[in-house]
Amino acid sequence: MSDMIALERQYGATNYDPLPVVLSRGEGVWLWDDQGRRYLDMLSAYSAVSFGYGHPRLLAALNAQAKRLAVTSRAFFSDRLPPFLAKLCEVTGMDRALPMSTGAEGVETAIKCARKWGYVVKKIPANQAKIITCAGNFHGRTSTIVGFSSEAQYRDGFGPYTDGFAHVPFGDAAALEAAITPETAAFLVEPVQGEAGIIVPPKGYLTEALRICRQHNVLLIVDEVQTGLGRTGKVLACHHEGVKPDGIILGKALGGGLLPVSAFCAPEEVMGVFRPGDHGSTFGGNALGAAVGLESLNVLLDEKLAERAATMGAYLLKRLKAISSPMVVDVRGMGLLIGLEIDTRRATARQFVETLLKHGVLSKDTHGTVARFAPPLIIDREQIDWGVARIREALAEYGPVYEKAA
Repeated sequence: MSDMIALERQYGATNYDPLPVVLSRGEGVWLWDDQGRRYLDMLSAYSAVSFGYGHPRLLAALNAQAKRLAVTSRAFFSDRLPPFLAKLCEVTGMDRALPMSTGAEGVETAIKCARKWGYVVKKIPANQAKIITCAGNFHGRTSTIVGFSSEAQYRDGFGPYTDGFAHVPFGDAAALEAAITPETAAFLVEPVQGEAGIIVPPKGYLTEALRICRQHNVLLIVDEVQTGLGRTGKVLACHHEGVKPDGIILGKALGGGLLPVSAFCAPEEVMGVFRPGDHGSTFGGNALGAAVGLESLNVLLDEKLAERAATMGAYLLKRLKAISSPMVVDVRGMGLLIGLEIDTRRATARQFVETLLKHGVLSKDTHGTVARFAPPLIIDREQIDWGVARIREALAEYGPVYEKAA
């Protein structure tokens, strides 16, 4: 293990600070390190591995397509992309889909589309379009996106920043309405803020945001890269309120934990502003990614994984909320996207997830205060019980742990 860690530290850029474990194999909800020790994955690569490791249907789709055709160019049609696009539109309720590779590329695509819509449809004066975002947002790490982050580290040293963005507090619909001007083209929002610490907005927030956007002729674009495809207990997190936005960004789980696959989906009146040459990607929409993405959507629906996430998420949340520990400040979440906020007077979240690692649970800290629990959607009650027992053991290293009275 130490050799692999040393080698990465010698030759890799220091843009990550991984936990001290070298993973070598995965199956279902479990991962093994290079010493053969087993861990319960409670992160699932920020939802990229929502269907678990080595799902047989996804592996079969990957292998079969890799033998036939992997990457050509969007200069030609392929027989894999059209059914993938059709399924994306069916699942999202949109008219058109534009495939990319990474989630950040999906966000960049949405930004370009919203701006062009603002000029072509809303008739905003040239180069004056504005997009409203939320404080605490996380939409990726490209140079454009970090420019509208409210996290100091994401911005520090990477300016000058792209103009045209404004911040409002997350969950505050009145602040959104107050920030809208005639130059506002879109409101870009996460249904649940993951990187900010699993922040769930007040009930009805998205519904009110949609009403406000409609009233002011502003696009509502929902970033479902982490929350989409079953993670929160619905196929899309915006479905919890029956909201149909003007654009949906998907990623992570769309690639089945095997490939980077993302997409921006929108109605005709929004996506229709694009013309040949306006946007593109060498790998976006490649045959291999399309085949895996299509099978990922089929697996999600066929195995009713959104419904499973709702049931298992409620169970996990109940089990975690029943823990009485001086370390636990709050437990919150939606579906299988849960944050455990800890008392940083006793330990940092990084120290706590390192303790979890020793007990066989893989998690990740955020903002120094929250440990994230977002396991693959295939997790069952027995595996949750095992994981909660290990979480209790880890908490016990910092003080007494009890079960709250029912």
